[in-house]
Amino acid sequence: MSQIGQPASSSAAAQQTTATASQSSSNYNELDIDDFLKLLISELQNQDPLDPMDNSEMVQQIGQIREIGATDQLTKTLSSLSSSQELVTASSLIGKTVEGLAEDSSAVDGIVDRITVETSDENDTRTVKVHVGGKTMDIKNIREIQTG
Repeated sequence: MSQIGQPASSSAAAQQTTATASQSSSNYNELDIDDFLKLLISELQNQDPLDPMDNSEMVQQIGQIREIGATDQLTKTLSSLSSSQELVTASSLIGKTVEGLAEDSSAVDGIVDRITVETSDENDTRTVKVHVGGKTMDIKNIREIQTG
């Protein structure tokens, strides 16, 4: 029979919630804001009524939630900026002579005909490709750019 406010029962519920969150995320680096909120809500629901969470602890955890959200948004913004910069750089290469490594691992040397952008729905990324003659290479595989 369980007792009200028994630490073992709230601890077991918290462990169950932690296990559930661990199953949805393979490690701590993959925890997102939703997982964090689920853990916080579970902690609040299962806390000992005779010894509730201190207000300063709650404010600190809410601050952590905001920090995680802001960091996540900053990461998305910087990733988008990086992709845009790659596209601008690649477009400036049209008509220039480049040397690099093609997708088939062969050496490429010639004038850039065009550029393309490939998107991957799997991991939501964009890859900028440079076309030289009949060969295609990732912009990151360009070794040398010659003017004129």
